[in-house]
Amino acid sequence: MTDVVMPQMGESIVEGTLTKWLKKAGEHVERDEPLFEISTDKVDTEIPSPAAGTLSEVMVEEGKTVAINTVVARIEEGGTAAAKPPAQAAAEPPAAASPQPAPEPAATVKTAEPEPPPFVEASAPAPPPAEEQAPAGEPAGPLSPLVRKLARENNIDLSRVKGTGAGGRITKQDVEGYLAQRPAPAAAEPARQVAPPAPAPRVTAAPAAAAPLAPAGPAKTRVEPLSTMRSKIAEHMVLSKRTSAHVTTIHRVDMTAVAKMRERNKAAFQANYGFNLTYLPFITRAVVVALRQFPLLNASLDGNNIIYHNEINIGIAVALENGLIVPVIRGADEKNVLGLQRAVVDLAARARSRQLKPDEVLGGTFSITNFGSFGSMVGTPIINQPQVAILGVGTVDKTPVVINDAIAIRSICHLSLSFDHRLIDGALADQFMSKIKQVLEGWTEEVQ
Repeated sequence: MTDVVMPQMGESIVEGTLTKWLKKAGEHVERDEPLFEISTDKVDTEIPSPAAGTLSEVMVEEGKTVAINTVVARIEEGGTAAAKPPAQAAAEPPAAASPQPAPEPAATVKTAEPEPPPFVEASAPAPPPAEEQAPAGEPAGPLSPLVRKLARENNIDLSRVKGTGAGGRITKQDVEGYLAQRPAPAAAEPARQVAPPAPAPRVTAAPAAAAPLAPAGPAKTRVEPLSTMRSKIAEHMVLSKRTSAHVTTIHRVDMTAVAKMRERNKAAFQANYGFNLTYLPFITRAVVVALRQFPLLNASLDGNNIIYHNEINIGIAVALENGLIVPVIRGADEKNVLGLQRAVVDLAARARSRQLKPDEVLGGTFSITNFGSFGSMVGTPIINQPQVAILGVGTVDKTPVVINDAIAIRSICHLSLSFDHRLIDGALADQFMSKIKQVLEGWTEEVQ
């Protein structure tokens, strides 16, 4: 029997959220085959199986956050042993015992219906109060804190939700699916039922809770909690705006020399290396040259101290289906255009396939975000803490411009630098951008 544990994905990581099981209890799994997905505050990734055999026990359900080295599953090596029910089997006796009292309140309500204590008659037909009082142990298997929270916030009777998780457990997706299908409860009827009886605490509270509800009909909203990654992005963005005094300067850059160099070499790049030659490695190369000349843009602030970084590690923002991640090109000043393009392609591909390691998103000293790949001309990006500046790259378009009193068609790009005004003044930021512009507009370096 092999224990599968929550791995430590980096020195600073102390917990992880198990977001999805890729295998079910009872299924065969090969060694190093992806077994489950996790999400940390640094990266989302797939975790491979440590052994070949049968996944005999699933001990942590989807959506649950646990500490590193927590046993999340067990594998019966060899794959011939019968799979045990998922981890909630151990919890089934108490789970089976807890619903026992449940029928009694239900029976009391039914026998009370002929003789109406008003509060019994009013609470029995109204869906929200009935669901709110559903016994917590009624559903099969243990419930995650997230599922309990969703049920509590939306007045859901979990006994009505069909679980699709291991061993019939109710997952976050099951609750969301139930919410999407459940019609909005009517408000008028409970109010009429409660109004006639003599005042009582439960009766007076019911109309106030029911009054804001919409009339019966299809649900017009859908509640979905933030993913771990989206939640961390939100945290980091708000923290950055609170920390840094953001200012943005925008410069127009003539990329014609780079465009011609790229056009001459892109076919050979594709044939020789199997990937396309984009504008991003040229811009990254120009940024490296400018950072050497203006090292304050490659620094960070720690209280009243300026930390100058000897390495130039460029973070490249990569858009994912569910968020954004910034893997880092380490030693970017030691790479030419070919090396930078190879690094960008590799990091972006592994970011989208969830193969990045936590160390590959740490240690950046300056960041670049290429929103131009989505057609945007200009943006004002938020600084990636604890850095002090980030460069935004707009789309490269053929544009008519005036050169020596004549109109010419040039390849134009707008670059925007967001910088921390606590450390960097506007004059220095513009000098930095002017250096980037000078390198790109006078490009002569060969790319192979």
